[in-house]
Amino acid sequence: MEIRISVRGLVEFILRSGNIDNRKAASPENAMQEGGRIHRMIQRRMGAEYHAEVGLSFCYPTPDYDIIIEGRADGIIIENSGERSAVPELTDTEIPADMAQLITATIDEIKGTYHDLTKIKEAVPVHLAQAKCYAYFFASQNHLKSIRVRMTYCHLETEEIRYFHHDYAYAELKEWFEEVMEKYRKWADYSFTWQKIRQSSIKELKFPFAYREGQKELVTYVYQTIYHKRKLFIEAPTGVGKTISTIFPAVKAVGEGMGEKIFYLTAKTITRTVAEDTFQLLRDKGLEFKTVILTAKEKICFLEEMECNPEACPYAKGHYDRVNEAMYDLLTQEDSFHREKIEEYAKKHRVCPFEMCLDMSLFSDAVICDYNYVFDPHVYLRRFFAEGNKGEYLFLIDEAHNLVERGRDMYSALLRKEDFLKLKKTVKEYSPKMEKQLEKCNKELLALKRECINYKIEEYIAPFVMALNRLSSTMEDYLEDHEDSPVRKEILEFYFEVSHFLGIYELVDENYVTYSQMEDDGSFILKLFCVNPAKNLLECMMKGRSTILFSATLLPIQYYKTLLGAKEGDYEVYAKSVFRPEKRGLYIGSDVTSKYTRRSEMEYYNIASYIYEIVKNRHGNYMIFFPSHAFLRNVYDVFMEHFAEEQLECIVQEDYMNERSREEFLNRFTGNESCDLSKVIQMDIEIEEERSLLGFCVLGGIFSEGIDLKNDSLIGAIIVGTGLPQVCNEREILKKYFDGWGENGFDYAYRYPGMNKVLQAAGRVIRTAEDVGIVALLDERFLNPSYQRLFPREWNNYEVVTTTRVAKRVERFWNEWL
Repeated sequence: MEIRISVRGLVEFILRSGNIDNRKAASPENAMQEGGRIHRMIQRRMGAEYHAEVGLSFCYPTPDYDIIIEGRADGIIIENSGERSAVPELTDTEIPADMAQLITATIDEIKGTYHDLTKIKEAVPVHLAQAKCYAYFFASQNHLKSIRVRMTYCHLETEEIRYFHHDYAYAELKEWFEEVMEKYRKWADYSFTWQKIRQSSIKELKFPFAYREGQKELVTYVYQTIYHKRKLFIEAPTGVGKTISTIFPAVKAVGEGMGEKIFYLTAKTITRTVAEDTFQLLRDKGLEFKTVILTAKEKICFLEEMECNPEACPYAKGHYDRVNEAMYDLLTQEDSFHREKIEEYAKKHRVCPFEMCLDMSLFSDAVICDYNYVFDPHVYLRRFFAEGNKGEYLFLIDEAHNLVERGRDMYSALLRKEDFLKLKKTVKEYSPKMEKQLEKCNKELLALKRECINYKIEEYIAPFVMALNRLSSTMEDYLEDHEDSPVRKEILEFYFEVSHFLGIYELVDENYVTYSQMEDDGSFILKLFCVNPAKNLLECMMKGRSTILFSATLLPIQYYKTLLGAKEGDYEVYAKSVFRPEKRGLYIGSDVTSKYTRRSEMEYYNIASYIYEIVKNRHGNYMIFFPSHAFLRNVYDVFMEHFAEEQLECIVQEDYMNERSREEFLNRFTGNESCDLSKVIQMDIEIEEERSLLGFCVLGGIFSEGIDLKNDSLIGAIIVGTGLPQVCNEREILKKYFDGWGENGFDYAYRYPGMNKVLQAAGRVIRTAEDVGIVALLDERFLNPSYQRLFPREWNNYEVVTTTRVAKRVERFWNEWL
């Protein structure tokens, strides 16, 4: 049996175990940039003796198993030190045996930084430890008596380079590496024992329920996709059991050696809870499987005001001295590392709960987390997905329709001109140099602003980026030299924004549009807008073995495949719905619309009349979804004036609602006034209402997706309008971009995102096979073929109604089921 760990993961262990100085490694502002562009630039400049991006692995044998350590060296320089003039070829990381003693080898580790190179006095210990691992691997494989390490630090703006050279005898590296591995053996021994227990339990594991119609086929599709190392896009209507139908075959694949770790990715806290509950269900059936839920730093931090500074946080001070003991305690006592357990053990051992949570992912069989831990270029888990790393990871992406907009957000960057002026005033007394460079950036933005009336596509922003690079370097130096500055917090926050912008700038290609815009508040922005995130998302998915993307609203599936990184040969499947279509009354109002050209008091009255006619025949809970808060308020006012009755209670989604307000709103539908949100969403209440509750909500808002109101908690959804996003500059950029690519730009920018919101809202009604309810689509545009082709298969039995006929149709539906 093998235990696998990346070089980066091993280096993080070295950091935690105290084998290297961890002070700088723990400081966020001292972190070096990945600098992919700089890596490629340096590698291209090298001669024939330079071999770039060399994959290296090393097998460390133990009596019972092998530890495989894998990574990728930025470069290996092989030079002839003998009389022969030819430089030997490097094949599969090995040098021909007859030439091994005639060469000198150097491991090159490249780091890009905005830091002043003159202030870097020595190689950062974490970086050097990584290079020493590669040096030992290469020297061992090629029987070299000595080897050199070159740490290459390159300034990302000036491209100036500073080298640090270290020469090591093979025996010296061997002694160092074996000391590291001796300390790691405790963890590897546990992992070996646990893997045997886990694999044995997986072989005995059975599907925990009787298969619903079509569910066994879905489980098979997922397993076969993992086997073939492909991606699978699943349109999974509510009720098919998509969570268990993806997790179960993924676990089985792990048991067959087709995956080393599962990443269950989702955009919402509640779906993370559902995933953990599913793993727990399988544990209750005999599965031995460790899971961790990654919780955002601001949510899990013990301090009232988050400050990751050992001087301010008692949990950060001495964290590395205690975290290994804390981790081993948790690892050997628990199988589910959810937030409450992480907090319990972090308090017990006085360590940072967030960092401990991340570290536990190394020893978890499944990681349940937000999308950004895999996809975000600044937040992703480098211990698994650093450049050059690849593993047998299985990605299960829940609510995958959200990944399009999330992907755009993660790979876009924005800077606001006014923020430069604000910081300039703040630092004036503390750093004249920074003040001057902030003013230079401001002037470059001012030049762009003068040519921008509303918004403008920017073809050339190099002068601004050059000024921004200089500013970033100065900010980094200031943060390094002034740890107690009274303006440190403001500088650090803006430094991160600048670093994000510069990082995204390196990614800009044909999938981006750069534009400037005057905002409604008078401010001026410059944005690197990722219009098509497919390439960036695909690069992340390629770090693993297989990806399963699923959602109840992944329609049209070709649109999502295009934007979510599908390749030729990837699969798609439309899971069979388990619901009887006749238990959902589906109505399309043919005589109303939310079109801007038709908005009037009469149209608001007609829509209000529809709402009344639909709800009057059956007491119960209804949600009515509107395209905007303004539209909602207009219809609500008319409804209250003309149709309000004692047995009709109306509540309204406000512009801003905190978590408590959301809970209170949902509690009205469940009949539970005191339970928390996570329990509310999973409740199953069957109460015959004597009066009706009408929730006036916004389409695409917090109540139109991700809530699970079962049975009589919700018996009807009325959807006003087609959900089209509001016309704005960014949507028009998307439209023009996809028109230029030969697609229907209006569909990509407006119709498809709008229809997804409609499908999500409609999906709130039928949540279980026992549910009965109605969905009313109040807009004549739903009768247009361009919308009907986006309907799910289950929607082929709709009825066309008018304000005068809808009441009789709804009454007939309820009479059949009461």
